[in-house]
Amino acid sequence: MDTAAAAASLLAPAAKPRHPPRGILPPLLHSRHRAARALLAVRCCAHSRAPPPPPPLPRADGSDSSSSAAAHPRLRLRRLADEFRALPTDADRARRLLSLAAALPRLPDPDRAPGNRVMGCVARVWLASRLDAAGRMRFAADSDSELSRGYCACLVAALDGAAPEEVLAVDPADPALAPLGRVGVAAAARSRASTWHNVLVAMQKRARAAIAAREGRHPGDPFPSLVIARDGAVRAQGSYAEAQAMFLSPDDSKISELVNVLMKKKIGVVAHFYMDPEVQGILTAAKKQWPHIYISDSLVMADSAVKMAEAGCDYITVLGVDFMSENVRAILDQAGFNKVGVYRMSSEQIGCSLADAASSSQYTNFLREASGSFPSLHVIYINTSLETKAHAHELVPTITCTSSNVVPTILQAFAQIPDLNVWYGPDSYMGANIADLFQRMASMSDEEIAKIHQDHNRKSISSLLSRLHYYQDGNCMVHDMFGHEVVEKIKEQYCDAFLTAHFEVPGEMFSLAMEAKPRGMGVVGSTQNILDFIKDHLKEALDRNVDEHLQFVLGTESGMITSIVAAVRELFDLYSSSQERANIEVEIVFPVSSDAVSKTSINGSHHPGSSVARDFNNLNVVPGVSSGEGCSIHGGCASCPYMKMNTLESLLKICHQLPDEDNKLSLYQARKFNVKTPLGKSIAEVGCEPILHMRHFQATKRLSDKLVRQVVRGNGEEPS
Repeated sequence: MDTAAAAASLLAPAAKPRHPPRGILPPLLHSRHRAARALLAVRCCAHSRAPPPPPPLPRADGSDSSSSAAAHPRLRLRRLADEFRALPTDADRARRLLSLAAALPRLPDPDRAPGNRVMGCVARVWLASRLDAAGRMRFAADSDSELSRGYCACLVAALDGAAPEEVLAVDPADPALAPLGRVGVAAAARSRASTWHNVLVAMQKRARAAIAAREGRHPGDPFPSLVIARDGAVRAQGSYAEAQAMFLSPDDSKISELVNVLMKKKIGVVAHFYMDPEVQGILTAAKKQWPHIYISDSLVMADSAVKMAEAGCDYITVLGVDFMSENVRAILDQAGFNKVGVYRMSSEQIGCSLADAASSSQYTNFLREASGSFPSLHVIYINTSLETKAHAHELVPTITCTSSNVVPTILQAFAQIPDLNVWYGPDSYMGANIADLFQRMASMSDEEIAKIHQDHNRKSISSLLSRLHYYQDGNCMVHDMFGHEVVEKIKEQYCDAFLTAHFEVPGEMFSLAMEAKPRGMGVVGSTQNILDFIKDHLKEALDRNVDEHLQFVLGTESGMITSIVAAVRELFDLYSSSQERANIEVEIVFPVSSDAVSKTSINGSHHPGSSVARDFNNLNVVPGVSSGEGCSIHGGCASCPYMKMNTLESLLKICHQLPDEDNKLSLYQARKFNVKTPLGKSIAEVGCEPILHMRHFQATKRLSDKLVRQVVRGNGEEPS
């Protein structure tokens, strides 16, 4: 019998314990008689001989007579892990887990409430808690899965009756506890392994709340959020969320006006996920009538523009920052659509703090250092100007990357070119997060590393750490704001929620999402990765079709909310034919500082000479919750002021004036690069080459032979 069949045969129904009094959290009963009965039932359905009944677990409150009962909960969990490790087979470990499940009392109905659900578990799991008169945590848990009940039993046995500080002292990532998360023997049961970790995190959240209450600390107001119900209705919680929700039901007259002019003049629209919610609301609704509208991350914007040109669009309007419109212009030219007009949304410069960092003299010095180290490859973030890419490529062989493919790109480069040095820029947070990720990989097993990249192991990862360099003075002003204050509040109030983080966020936020990732509760990556993560978990909930409240912390720019709401509503509509529809809700939490109006002028931002600084030089505040933006130097920026220069009024103005026969829109045209590089080549041609190198990598999962030759030769020119 294989392990999957063995696990299935072990799931015989156990005798249901009698319910304790309603509303009272029951202690865990360690009954030798009940455990023995469960093991007897297992023997009847298993094909292998069961081991003798194991002793019951010690109680955290010392209710058994064992001398180890007074030990720290962390030590009790380690002892339990050792016990599972010592059992000879997977089937034996599963029997032990099921015997503990049989000994766990059922929660009374009042405690099996939605508010006690533990998120991220395949099965339904409930956790109830209280602080007793002695100041100790009392826990009780239950699940509709016997394996999950077994995991709950382990944790309740160790932590029920412990002091809150003792609960927090248990490290979920402690390697010594690993066997407790790998007890499920069937392949299908592997997905339940996160139950152990997620229940522990939920217990620690309750312990933090108990400590705060004991010390008289108010937990503070929750972050603003939007809740999307099964019928598509949206509830806003908090003033910032209300400002976002206003634009999810756009003005029909504005939709009609936009659709009519787009259709009449054959205009395509590409917009970034971070666009103003009012504009996104209009565009999302207009797309149903005019297909040549696309909202995406920066890379896909140019691809979409090419498809629109192929479909007959004469003009492309770009709602984003200037490097995005430049990329669209250059990619269209490369594809042979140089007669298609490309227009941006402002006559002024629409800057970007990250792109500006890469055009600085400091970044040039970073590249000159790279050019003196042989062999070297420069990996540059896609969110930079075409001119920057061109100048960089002539100094050091360069390939562009996105936040979703940067790690595979770097790992493949190290695997493909011996003794390579990789220089990443300009985003300092992303660079630090990549280095952190590789440090984490260096402690993984060879098998775990091979799942990430088949050509690497612990030795190769350790050797590349000293050859990875990243620029340390560039960042996105939005993600820069996800600082310590916000992270601490997430730890306190949202540690058991699904955590999303863009690869550009500071290290603390990155670490939170990375720590949540192994238990299925976190994602780090691009805006598209975040959107896919939310959709995938919603699909799982819809397939289970049980009442569920999914809470996601949005660790990136809040402009994504329009695309998220649209995707969630689409999935709800797709599953609308279910005969009995469970009450499933999706909550999107915006990590905005409670003091979200900055006392510092925007002229004190990273780049005081930028267009945004000029446009807002009469303001004494960074746009904040009070004005519907949500930026704060105190630790949370939900909105990019550069992106907000792309208004609906500008879009309609440009569309109505096309074709531009009087050249009134010349300042709105995307820049074409007719100047030459220092080596006498076209900036557009050289600047597109790093993008083409990335295209090749995306298609083949290998660096192109041309790029490898450039690296070996030592500069961006193709050898003669």
